[in-house]
Amino acid sequence: MSDPSDKLAYFQAITGLEDSDLCVEILTAHGWDLELAISSFTTPENHTPPPPENHAAGTSSTVSDAGEASQFVSHSGSPPNAAVAPGLVWRVITLPISVISGGLGLISGAIGLGMWAAGGVLSYSLGMIGLGPGRGGEGSARLVSVSAVATEAMEFVASFERDYGTRGPNFVSEGFMEALQRSRNSFKLLFVYLHSPEHPDTPSFCERTLCSEALAAYINENFVSWGGSIRASEGFKMSNSLKASRFPFCAAVMAATNQRIVLLQQVEGPRSPEEMLSVLNRVVEESASVLVSARLEAEERRNNIRLREEQDAAYRAALEADRARENQMREEQERLEREVAEAERKRKEEEEAREREAREAAEREAERARIRQEKALALGAEPEKGPDVTRVLVRFPAGERKERRFHRTTTIQSLYDYVDSLGCLDVDDYSLVSNFPRVVYGPEKANLNLKEAGLHPQASLFVELNS
Repeated sequence: MSDPSDKLAYFQAITGLEDSDLCVEILTAHGWDLELAISSFTTPENHTPPPPENHAAGTSSTVSDAGEASQFVSHSGSPPNAAVAPGLVWRVITLPISVISGGLGLISGAIGLGMWAAGGVLSYSLGMIGLGPGRGGEGSARLVSVSAVATEAMEFVASFERDYGTRGPNFVSEGFMEALQRSRNSFKLLFVYLHSPEHPDTPSFCERTLCSEALAAYINENFVSWGGSIRASEGFKMSNSLKASRFPFCAAVMAATNQRIVLLQQVEGPRSPEEMLSVLNRVVEESASVLVSARLEAEERRNNIRLREEQDAAYRAALEADRARENQMREEQERLEREVAEAERKRKEEEEAREREAREAAEREAERARIRQEKALALGAEPEKGPDVTRVLVRFPAGERKERRFHRTTTIQSLYDYVDSLGCLDVDDYSLVSNFPRVVYGPEKANLNLKEAGLHPQASLFVELNS
């Protein structure tokens, strides 16, 4: 089976891959050796094929993120190497055994994938009911893929420094997409180096070019550096995405929008430090305006965010001040309302007290009037002048005088009743007193008649208030 189209069809039938370009790349990477290509595809431990040799270098183009690896939006296919390896008859004879082995590998891989998926579902279910590690122990399926690419990057950095020292570029120990994001955040280009350990030009290129003091310093200053071995998973994927056809391979890429990247320049084959400096310097100069624009846009976004935060803070402060003012005004209004209510309450109390006093005074006055009327009625009619009639003159403290005739048998108490019936006094505690001689006709003499008291036939008395 020497025809490449027959090999391609057979390889697709065995592996189940529908992408013919990908199948051509895998077969080309293995020298169109069906046994080796199928074995490397079906065996997890050795799934990375060796790098392609001596293919034409590509030009700058746009790259988009498609899952784990980045792929070109537009690129030219690599010509397959149609050379037939030695020992073809033997390989054709042993091909059924290889096919069976590959089929068993596929079945084993499918079973392993099913067990992994079932374990992931079980772990997630246990986490949902609180029996698994939960969010606090997220070192499970999601961190496996992240740590895998980081581990590959760290292994590449350690291997590179072990073989060539620390004079080369400062390769980051993280996956390609993380390095791309780092370059975006630092407004730099991303320098990509794909390492082919078995290529004859690799040692001299690493020692003389990459580890050149001038080139390494220039790359560290103007780029974020990422390197990967094509023997590792991500390095192999990037070699396919960037269409690396000749090694050593270097590229300068830039992060774009919508998870896309722009391939600015790729350098294939051995180059001197001066040639690399010239190429990279040209790329940096051509991309400077884009990077400056991106930096300015990011600064403008940060300034806008800061301005919005300051405006929000000022608005919140003004709102708090308004609330404090409203609270103060409300408290002042409530205080005034309390004072008005208190004044109104006192006014009502005073008014009620005055009304009560007036009512009580009116009741007292009515009572006095009733008593005066009763006492006036009890005195009876004033008698006519005669030998048994006594004339009594009463002087009040205000100078007022009252005179009346009484029968000589009238008691002193009747004189008090007479004074009370006149209503000339506002007090009840007083005494009737005669001047010459001074005699006080108090309660002890109330039952004496006028003749017995020495007031007949006439008497002059004055009212003396008792203090």
